[in-house]
Amino acid sequence: MTVGWIDGTAGASGDMLLGAVIGAGVPLALLQTHLDRFELGITLRAEVVTRAGLAATKVHVDVPETATLRHLPDIVELLERLPSPVQDRAVATFERLARAEAKVHGTSVDEVHFHEVGALDSIADVVGVCAGLDALGLDELHCSTLSLGSGTTRGAHGPIPVPAPAVLAVLGGIAPVTAGPAPYESTTPTGAALLAEWVTSWGAMPAMVIDTAGVGAGTKDTDVVANVCRLVLGTPTSGPGTGVAGVADVVGTDTVIQLDANVDDLDPRVWPEAIAAAMRSGAADAWVTPIIMKKGRPAHTFSALVPPASVEAVIESIFRETSTIGIRQHRVDRTVLDRSESTVDHRGHPIRIKTASRYGEVVNRSVEWDDVTAVALALGVAPNDVLADVNRLL
Repeated sequence: MTVGWIDGTAGASGDMLLGAVIGAGVPLALLQTHLDRFELGITLRAEVVTRAGLAATKVHVDVPETATLRHLPDIVELLERLPSPVQDRAVATFERLARAEAKVHGTSVDEVHFHEVGALDSIADVVGVCAGLDALGLDELHCSTLSLGSGTTRGAHGPIPVPAPAVLAVLGGIAPVTAGPAPYESTTPTGAALLAEWVTSWGAMPAMVIDTAGVGAGTKDTDVVANVCRLVLGTPTSGPGTGVAGVADVVGTDTVIQLDANVDDLDPRVWPEAIAAAMRSGAADAWVTPIIMKKGRPAHTFSALVPPASVEAVIESIFRETSTIGIRQHRVDRTVLDRSESTVDHRGHPIRIKTASRYGEVVNRSVEWDDVTAVALALGVAPNDVLADVNRLL
């Protein structure tokens, strides 16, 4: 199992992330192969530079002059030339950008003009980073609190306050952020959208044995902050089968988003399917709590714990499956026991056993109830009898 952690202390942009994945070992030629599929004259160049005295990889994108303005359908059509895994991620990244730009400018997704985002260098950044992260084969990608910057920058329509509105729209409800030390744009909309698409959890570096680290350089070299984005790769020291000699197992921690919606006008028979739909959309857990609302009305709070990458899908599910008109969200830091799954044989039928451990010691074991009921039905016996027999084996 391979995990990655991004150090966003100095923010993240498309070219910084490109430099980080190349510095982590992805061949530049591999990324160029993907860009050559477009036949648009995009060329990548990499050089070693220093930022605040640190060696880093700076990626330059050479493109021909063009005045083409692209809409989302134009970009999606272009990306269809890519292989499926990279194509899917790149399309999803541009869709995030389109939704953010539409929100910021008060227009629809189809009407968004991709100026900076639709330019060839931004297409190179998105495709190159997606291809690079796909090539690394990461099982998980974590990211620190992300610095966004401060001050102003310029866009196609004039001066833009920093943090850029599109960055806030992309990362809202997903990532922990701060202004950071730099008085300029530290995180760009492209960098924000790439991280929103790829990062599986946010926070401090997870416990790992480090394999390598890639350092991507930003354009500026200041004495305010080392303007680099680091990608650290390694093997986790927690979780089943990941112990490393000489390194103590630790309990995993992660950050999820809790979504809450108060509902007072829904047929209670709908709740089971609403919970199931949220789980199918990516929620780690979902539940319903009886409450009393204003004027003494009985109601329910629908709650879900969601990995940052699945927040938008679960929000859409809640709006679709319930009658709520508003959803609250906040970050939740949680400690998660190491979990593994095994099976036992009961009269020729496999039944799954889930084991939870803390610092290498088993905390509890539980029998998968769905398996118990299925086996009981197949054998024509009571589920309690199957459960008792299996528990004696544990």
